[in-house]
This record gives sequence, structure tokens and C-alpha cells, in this order.
Amino acid sequence: MTAVSGHGPWPGDERDELEAQLTVLGDLAELPTGVAAVPFLTQLVGRGPGADAVGRTAALLADLPVELGPHGWKLADHPGLDLRRADTFLREDLGALAIAAHGYDGTLAVEVVGPWTLAATLWSARGDRVLADAGARRELAESLGEGIRVHVAALREQVPGISGVVVQLAEPRLGAVHAGVLPTFSGYTRLRAVPGPDLVDGLRPVLDAVHDAGADAVVHLGDTWAGIAPAVLAGADAVGLDLGTLGSPGAPGWDERAWELVARATEKGVSLWAGLPPAQVSQCAGPMLGELVRTVAEPWRRIGLPASGLDTVTLLASPRRTLASTDAHRAELANLGRIAEALAERAAA
Repeated sequence: MTAVSGHGPWPGDERDELEAQLTVLGDLAELPTGVAAVPFLTQLVGRGPGADAVGRTAALLADLPVELGPHGWKLADHPGLDLRRADTFLREDLGALAIAAHGYDGTLAVEVVGPWTLAATLWSARGDRVLADAGARRELAESLGEGIRVHVAALREQVPGISGVVVQLAEPRLGAVHAGVLPTFSGYTRLRAVPGPDLVDGLRPVLDAVHDAGADAVVHLGDTWAGIAPAVLAGADAVGLDLGTLGSPGAPGWDERAWELVARATEKGVSLWAGLPPAQVSQCAGPMLGELVRTVAEPWRRIGLPASGLDTVTLLASPRRTLASTDAHRAELANLGRIAEALAERAAA
């Protein structure tokens, strides 16, 4: 069944977490008939450091404390105030989820930063990016995997009736890691490109941990298709791709090489989480959703995939962002529901 979900960023501060979680669960429960809902743990990034994506993920790492440095989050010798703040935000979010989702028995999604993007973003305690050290990034992946096991268990404890958990691994920097374009600490050189087999090896322990915890794994690649094959080979259940960045005005969403990889993944049972940009709004007709329906459906048909397979697609907003207001987020979820309904009708035709 075609579904709708989200990444998690939401406007507001610590006073708004319960309201945000209630809004997501309530709005997704009102999607059109024939569209599945995958509610997600909201992230109020406006609370500051520790509520951001990297800080939230850092709070999950097992035996690898972090702190804020001049260039952002970095590994630390021992836990400190920055890590305690991030951990507090995460506990508060789980507490709000427990209240908002009381009695909920469907699937829940939660997003964390994936191992390659995390290694490209975190700095070592006294040196360059963690990505520069093969041993350090291997340790980071293992730590993240263990942290995710604990996190999934905590989700099930807070909402004991849920039927499943989807862990979304955000990997927007995986393409840059593979291309070798990330600057070193000095900025004068670039870090060495990571070959495809190593990308697979770096993803696998985290995906294995997700599966060991009884959850499904989505690897979100953002606007690059370079990571589709490594994600599939590492064992992802789904890959996420921002379709709005592909193609041209005359062929929205169409990139032949990208869709060939999507088709191969689909044939292996790996589903697509399709990121869609905001709908253009006409003063006369309102949101122009037909173009976004075509952004998914036309490349799907053009590459030769069966229309019935559209019922395996999950839609969410892209790029990963926090809109200015709660009303804007709610409108976007409603639009995604209408787009999903149109795709579901095509799948059933």
C-alpha cells in the first residue's frame, strides 16, 4: 500500500514536543482511504545544539562520547554537558511519543544519521574528520549499531503496541564520501575517495544491527543515486531518493542511470522512499499536485516497472528540512496524502 511518512524535523521548542507528536499522529491518521501512514518521531531542532540531527545521533553512540567544538560535533575523552543536553532532548522526545502514541498499534519511523555521513561530519578529538581514519570510522559504525539496538528497544518500551519500527539512516553525504570531495581540517586538500566495496562494509554493521533489533532499515541518499547499489548490497530494506533533484523541467524526476538502479533494487525486493519537493501553488487551483504525481509515476513507467509496484512506494518531503510553521508541515503531509492516493489508484488500475 502506498504510504506517507516523514524525516522528523519540526518547528518549535521544548514546550511544543508533545503537541508536535500529537499533530503528526493525528494528521497521518486522517490520510485518504487506501494510503498507509508511517508516523515518525518528531525532532524540534529549534531547541538548539543537541536537538540537531548529528547531536541526536551522537546521544545514541555506545561508549563514544562527543562534545561541541569549533567546527561542530567532535569525539571527546569523556561525557560532558553537550552530550547530556542531547541525551535529555532525546529522552523528552521519547516521553512525548509515549503519551501521544498511547494505544497506537501501527509502524513507527525514527531517523538517525547514517555511519558515512556521521563519519564525514564528526571530528576526531585531536585531528581531522573521523572519515579520515579507517579504524575510527569502523569503531563509529559499531558504536552506532549498538546505540540503534538500544534506541529501538526504547521505542518499543515507550509504545509497546507498535507492530514495527523503521529506522531511517540519513546518508546525504555518502555521495561526497564516494567522490572524495570533502575537505580536510586545513581545507587545503581533500579526503581520499571511499570505494564502493568499502561503502558496503561501512553500512553493513549498522544495517545488521537494525535487523537484529527487529526493525526495517531505509537508507536515505538525498540527491545522489551513487549510494543505491551499496545500500542494497549492505542489506537495506528500502532506499530513499529526492526525486525533485533529478531530471529537467520537461522531464521531472527522470534520470536514466538513477532509475535503472531503482529498478534493479525494486526487483530485489528493496522498496523506494521517494522524497518530493513542495508543491507549486496556483492562486486559482491551489497546490499543483499533478506534477508531483508524474514525478514518481512517469519515470516508474518509463523504466519499465509495473504500475502495481507503486503500492510499495513511501512518500515524504524533500529535502530534509524544517518549515517555518506547523501549518506548513501539516499542509505538506496533507498534500503527500493526496499524491499517495493518486499513485495508489494507478497501482490498482
